[in-house]
Amino acid sequence: MRLCCYCGASGHLIHRCPERPLSAQVALIDSGAAVNLIDGALVEELGIPTIPCIPSLRIMAIDSQPIGGGYLTRQTELLEFQECLLEPVSRPCMASLVEDSASLAPGRILHICEDFQEVFSEERAACLPSHQAWDCTIDLLPNASPPRGRVYPLSLPEAKAMEEYIEEALAVGQAQPSTSLAAAGFFFVGEKDRGLRPCIDYRGLNAITIRYPYPFPLVPVALEQLRGVKFFTNLTNTPAVFQSLINGMFQDILGKWVIAYIDDILVYSTSLEEHVHHVREVLSRLQRHHLFIKSEKCEFHQTTMTFLGYVITRQGVEMDVTKVQAVTKWPSPTTVKELQRFLGFANFYRHFIRNYGSVAGPLTSLLKGKPRRLAWTDQAQAAFQQLKDCFTTASILRHPDPDLPFMVEVDASSSGIGAVLSQQHSVPGKLHPCAFYSRKLMATEANYNVGNRELLSIKTVLEEWRH
Repeated sequence: MRLCCYCGASGHLIHRCPERPLSAQVALIDSGAAVNLIDGALVEELGIPTIPCIPSLRIMAIDSQPIGGGYLTRQTELLEFQECLLEPVSRPCMASLVEDSASLAPGRILHICEDFQEVFSEERAACLPSHQAWDCTIDLLPNASPPRGRVYPLSLPEAKAMEEYIEEALAVGQAQPSTSLAAAGFFFVGEKDRGLRPCIDYRGLNAITIRYPYPFPLVPVALEQLRGVKFFTNLTNTPAVFQSLINGMFQDILGKWVIAYIDDILVYSTSLEEHVHHVREVLSRLQRHHLFIKSEKCEFHQTTMTFLGYVITRQGVEMDVTKVQAVTKWPSPTTVKELQRFLGFANFYRHFIRNYGSVAGPLTSLLKGKPRRLAWTDQAQAAFQQLKDCFTTASILRHPDPDLPFMVEVDASSSGIGAVLSQQHSVPGKLHPCAFYSRKLMATEANYNVGNRELLSIKTVLEEWRH
């Protein structure tokens, strides 16, 4: 049983908490069926007399298919008896499965929160921390002029929220009166719970700041470590902290049972007992270094987790359904900026889509030479729709198992190369994709003959997926 991080009650998660402000929902109204049906259990409970129907009726779904019939016969490979798994192959399948509410020990979650109350304290998080080895300095470029930000208009609720924000920041020492020539704009953005989140426009300061050259981890590479994992906990820090600080704190456990990306920390384990120990160890280190997390943004002891835009399960990794819905509802671009925004969004999930480079090729070609106007064509519209359709049919990427052999399939066309990395798991003969790769051919590569293009494909993907 899981506990809600918003109200603390059991039986639901924060996104379904009845205590949170309501938001608009979309519902499908059933218009009725051609015949009247009643559940057999209800007939028995009410003692309604029945008469056998000879011959029996054949009940059909809205798509003229027998209800329930054919699904398991079409998807016999879903059943993995050796591992006692029903493997989902699509989002509709995932949405139709009822998660086993096996004991996830809600009492243990409560004990964890009680033992590390300081880590969840909003009052302590609002105060300035003590000086540590990872203290940050903002070094400016030589002879740089101080930035002067613009003033943003605020509504009455926003103006009141700004006054409260400034008063609180002054009270805890996060801000102080200044006569500096530097200034930054201040505004608010709405949050999902209808609250206001303060934002400061630091673009002017960022333009004259010497960059901190610390690399960020590659998220897809980090997710490869999750093979065989059953339980997940996501911890989110209140302030954004530097990657070097987090890496220093968790240096000995990164890649073993912790993934850290700036202020998001994923704890993963193969058993519940092990997971409880891992979560306590991470919270202990956060408390020791005076770092804090927001309880309402954390999820404890889950078997399915959304992390950095990916949905992670025991079986593998898939796209966030909310992101997929955003793509399917995306209107056709009318400007260069709108097309760039769409491709930037789609590129994030390109390794889920077979031959992404070839599908998106007609769209990316419209951006050659940095055009000022978008020359939208029927071919571009067809590619745009095809790419959107690919998002709704994308595969779940299985966690790669280094102990099993890999299979690489490559394809080379006159415009691009593509490949899929697969493995055979418990079902004999059934290959599961672990990753997709694709890119457009460069001008010189497009002149290669078919054989050389195939060799180029093999060389490229082996370098991409080398171990």
